[in-house]
Amino acid sequence: MSLTLRDGVCATDTADGMVLLDEVSGRYWQLNHTPALILRSLIDGAEPPDIARALRDAHPRLTAERAGDDTATITRALTEAPPVMPA
Repeated sequence: MSLTLRDGVCATDTADGMVLLDEVSGRYWQLNHTPALILRSLIDGAEPPDIARALRDAHPRLTAERAGDDTATITRALTEAPPVMPA
């Protein structure tokens, strides 16, 4: 699965994750580390099982089930949100 930012949306890394800004509407989204990692991975073309493994690598106490659920939930939220779209 691959996502891309919509035209007019820019991403900026922050100390806490990432901020997405829609330069047309002025609307913005602040992502903490987990959704930022998931979005970066999706933009890079990673598949959800690989992203879940990366989450577990970043957070060793996270169970495989929780990592998979978090990846699915955040991916669904991102694809339903205005700043991103399937590539």
